[in-house]
Amino acid sequence: MLRLGLCCIFRKAPIKFRRTTAKYLQSLSPAKRFGHLASICSDNADALYRALEFCAANGIGAFRINSQILPVKTHPKVGYDLRQLPEGEGIIDRFKQCGTFSRKHDIRTSFHPDQFLVLSSPDAGVVGRSKEELAYHAEVAEWVAADVINIHGGGAYGDKPAALNRLADVIDTLPEKIKTRLTLENDDRVYTPSELLPVCQHTGVPLVYDVHHHRCLPDGNTIRHTTEKAMATWNREPLFHLSSPLNKRRSDPCRPHHDYIDPVDFPQCWKNLDITVDVEAKAKELAVLKLRKALEREKIPVTPIKTKD
Repeated sequence: MLRLGLCCIFRKAPIKFRRTTAKYLQSLSPAKRFGHLASICSDNADALYRALEFCAANGIGAFRINSQILPVKTHPKVGYDLRQLPEGEGIIDRFKQCGTFSRKHDIRTSFHPDQFLVLSSPDAGVVGRSKEELAYHAEVAEWVAADVINIHGGGAYGDKPAALNRLADVIDTLPEKIKTRLTLENDDRVYTPSELLPVCQHTGVPLVYDVHHHRCLPDGNTIRHTTEKAMATWNREPLFHLSSPLNKRRSDPCRPHHDYIDPVDFPQCWKNLDITVDVEAKAKELAVLKLRKALEREKIPVTPIKTKD
């Protein structure tokens, strides 16, 4: 059965996640800053619960949680421990309620941290800050029962083999609560699936296969071949990414995502697999629901709509 995933935010449904900036927070007194952060984090925990309810009610089997669910959490000047904030323990309990709901309704949750998180960097400071960011994600992942923290390989720095060796070495040093959730994704500019697969096989970290990125940055292997190789890296349900290009002509850049998924872009070899497919489309839940209907017309089994308790 296919599990379709919604990524981070909504286009039409009245579910919003709040954000803030370090610059604004630095303009506040510590007391006001902590109060403002507590309000945002509390509202975001509630919004996450509503997002999971929406997914359950609409047959969406997975939800990617925005990395700013706790905004600027690891910032060097205004970062914080949620327990420091007013009613912090209660906010944590609300996130744990989200985890209970997701387990009960079999909704898979995941994270995809921002691009500044780079484990392959030759700069020890960058790697150190990336580890701090991963620790934050792993902490929240424990609360909400998320089993994936997905990152890209990072830059090549003029020497791909050396960068990939650094990546593998750093992964090997990560705490288990991070490493057991960490995944690597092929990107559309630097690393193909065939370049990341050896790292995945060495470290035991699964490959999140992004078929759109593979089409933009091919490596000579077919989608079917790469799917089989990627699935072999997983010790749980594989998670893949799907999007359609905004520009269909071969002469156009293929990277920008379309609002919706063109059904012809859904790999035929995925249709009878037990996998999660995150739908990376600008129309968000509208795109997921439209793709779901298209698959149902083909009699492809997808996550059923959950009835209310």
